[in-house]
Amino acid sequence: MTSRERFLAAAACSPLDRPPLWVMRQAGRYLPEYRALKAKSSFLEMVRTPALAAEVTLQPLRRFALDAAILFSDILVIPEALGQPYHFREQGGIAMEYRLETRAQIDALAPADAVPEHLHYVRDTLALLKTQLAGSHALLGFGGSPWTLATYMVEGGSSDDFERIKHFFYTDRVTFDALLEKLTAALIAYFKMQIAAGADAIQIFDSWGGIIAGPDYEAASLQWIRRIIAALPPAFPVILYAKGTASHLTDQAFTGARVLSVDWTCDLSIVRRTLPANVAVQGNLDPVLLNTTPEIVRHETLRLLESMRGTAGHIFNLGHGIMPHAKIECMQALVDTVTTWR
Repeated sequence: MTSRERFLAAAACSPLDRPPLWVMRQAGRYLPEYRALKAKSSFLEMVRTPALAAEVTLQPLRRFALDAAILFSDILVIPEALGQPYHFREQGGIAMEYRLETRAQIDALAPADAVPEHLHYVRDTLALLKTQLAGSHALLGFGGSPWTLATYMVEGGSSDDFERIKHFFYTDRVTFDALLEKLTAALIAYFKMQIAAGADAIQIFDSWGGIIAGPDYEAASLQWIRRIIAALPPAFPVILYAKGTASHLTDQAFTGARVLSVDWTCDLSIVRRTLPANVAVQGNLDPVLLNTTPEIVRHETLRLLESMRGTAGHIFNLGHGIMPHAKIECMQALVDTVTTWR
């Protein structure tokens, strides 16, 4: 069984002798080869240059026995394709070129059918990766959820309190829905392009799903995710990751997503027992552990694996993206522990 076959079998909830493994946000400052590349090209240059994006995507696979590669890109390429560029603040965080404040600004955003052409470099990167992987590993595309993208677009970048997007949601639902309609259509076009270019699965990151009040999660976020999945090819593997939304896992299981990715605050074995048998789970080691020692990583990884023993449909992953100060020896201990566990 190839790594690609192992990953897709787990997503389909088939029993395996050990879970497949990939790591969210694989590339980063913890890899010296990434830092060497970053010294020559900016992050955005690497995202927009297929040869560089493909190189960064493949770097973790050259070091570690992972079962899937995740496209090197950024969720904010969608707002940029719609006409709202972004950059990184010198002090850290994201800054949009301007803040969405009026209905006229929303109406002026580009239509969904402009997205695939604007993001041709993503299509070209996926096609290049598909050729280089030659079926050996699963290839994952991704994008942000409409709600998560809207938070950046309305806040004007990274936010500590999300006051503007919440005010927008509660005081002008008609205009809020108009923005989410545009983002949903854009993401459908974007994900269809990724699938056509060779992605084996799509992960939707609802990174800020947990900041809206629980009773409003459906209206603010989940209904739009459901629409996206319904518009994609039937039974295509979609992974949904929504940080801080443990109370909504059952609702997420009925969005059409084949896999729910769970953050580290949940007991994954309990999640597995409470979800429908045809929905796989992914996760959920605390990424901070990769900043500690190989011994701690090995112990906690084994504890998680043993808690899932006898279950089907588990993809081993972190409970969020890998951190910049992760130690290579800890990552190696994680990979060795998962790949040798039976």
